Amino acid sequence: MPDLFGLYAAVRTFSPGPRFRSAARLAVCAAVPWYLCLWWGTSTLPVPAALPAVLILRDDVYAAPRLARERIAGVAAGVVLSTLVLRRLPPSSLSFLAVLVCGCAGMYLLNRGGSPNQQVLITALVVYATALPGYPLARLLESAVGVAVVVLLGPLLWPPDPYRAAAEGLEAYRSGVGALLEGVAARLARGGPPAGPERSPDDAPPWSAPQDCRARFDLAEAQVRALFRPFAPFGPLRRRAVRPPAGLRARLTLATRTSLTLRYFTEELRERERAGAGSGAAAGAGAATADPALHDLAPLVRATADAVDRALRGADFTAELRLARGLDRAHREAHPTRHEAVLRAGLHLTHEALADHQAASGA
Repeated sequence: MPDLFGLYAAVRTFSPGPRFRSAARLAVCAAVPWYLCLWWGTSTLPVPAALPAVLILRDDVYAAPRLARERIAGVAAGVVLSTLVLRRLPPSSLSFLAVLVCGCAGMYLLNRGGSPNQQVLITALVVYATALPGYPLARLLESAVGVAVVVLLGPLLWPPDPYRAAAEGLEAYRSGVGALLEGVAARLARGGPPAGPERSPDDAPPWSAPQDCRARFDLAEAQVRALFRPFAPFGPLRRRAVRPPAGLRARLTLATRTSLTLRYFTEELRERERAGAGSGAAAGAGAATADPALHDLAPLVRATADAVDRALRGADFTAELRLARGLDRAHREAHPTRHEAVLRAGLHLTHEALADHQAASGA
């Protein structure tokens, strides 16, 4: 069942573009170190030079620097381990057992986040099985060439947009909040229950969505900084770094603030509905539907929704905010009691957040 607020609903479509770019990136990053090692003369079949592209370049290309460091550390440890064992012991069951035990220990000594570095044992066993002069050094050099090409060249070949998840989440939040406020305004205008029917936890408005989007944005920035750190001395390469969409950070900040203020407003509506239903049942009449303050709130809710919608789109919302503030003043003059001020508080704080966003963006 699709999500009413559109925050988690997704249409799954097949797009060959990202898959083709990923395959092309992998092919280039595997072929370049292969031919570099052939030209260098490390061996006639430099397979270890092509393996880093296969094992490091995944869908999350921004994890390549970390995976590259782990791989080269594992290869170096495995080469040193097998070389030392073979110098002390001839190939036999005893030396194999020593390589196996030490390789397993090295896997867990070089673990990261609880995940063992399997490259230690793999390299140690391959070097042990290939007892040829110069092979350990050749494997280490070829692996280093493959890792260097993946880290330096891979990010420049059709890098995916790391900010896409945050931008899509923000758009989903914008459309979901717009639908929510439009429903509230429609019910208030026709005198129905202001908060609407109770929803199950799965259908509840996910007010935490902006915080999740901001966390994705911060993670994307950290990934981009780590990915392009090797290019620090090279200005032209640094200019190719992925940049977030203009104003995305500010709009995420606004979404976070409005999620708090609008949640307060909707919760206050729900409390007003419960109080009105209780008094209406006691009096034998529908007190909640006869509340003029709630009826007069409908234009203010719509104006606020329009201002929030345009602000989260990145469009100019000056006129919408001016209208919303004017309606806020009119409602305050018509219903000046403290009870109604509490009802308007969430909308008023939303206007303040919009004004702060407008001042910060220089609009």
